[in-house]
Amino acid sequence: MHIPLTHERLVAQQRRFHMSTRLIDYFNRRPRLGTLSTASKSGKVNAATFNSIQMIDEKRVIMGLGKNRSFKNLQENPNAVFLIMDPGKTLSDWKGVRVYLRMTDCQTAGDKLETIRSQITRMAGEGAAKMIHAAVSFEVQEIRPLADFGQGWEQSI
Repeated sequence: MHIPLTHERLVAQQRRFHMSTRLIDYFNRRPRLGTLSTASKSGKVNAATFNSIQMIDEKRVIMGLGKNRSFKNLQENPNAVFLIMDPGKTLSDWKGVRVYLRMTDCQTAGDKLETIRSQITRMAGEGAAKMIHAAVSFEVQEIRPLADFGQGWEQSI
């Protein structure tokens, strides 16, 4: 069934595109440090800071991981949260988002891993790139504001 493109639907599509672009730009800006939180299958939680994680589009995120707790936890439990926080002068001025993720792919060899290592070499040096063990892909499950008062994430970046 073909649904005609009304003015309201066109405006809604443009708004979604604008919000997606704003989110991707915010997520990928540099310098930026965020926290990836994972949990093992038994529920033991880990939080680690990362700078190399990238949002490809509004539904996909990629990153390189070493042989660390985050990597181990994701092998047992594919769910994670990436938190970005920007301090403000007052609590209400703070900005940030919580991006809920589910790992969809993990490659310990191949082109994707080499591409991530090359990017990390440019950003942080060869030593940092050598520590990368896997290229990990995630699907975005949900986006929430840093502090959720019902305003939606769009007002938090």
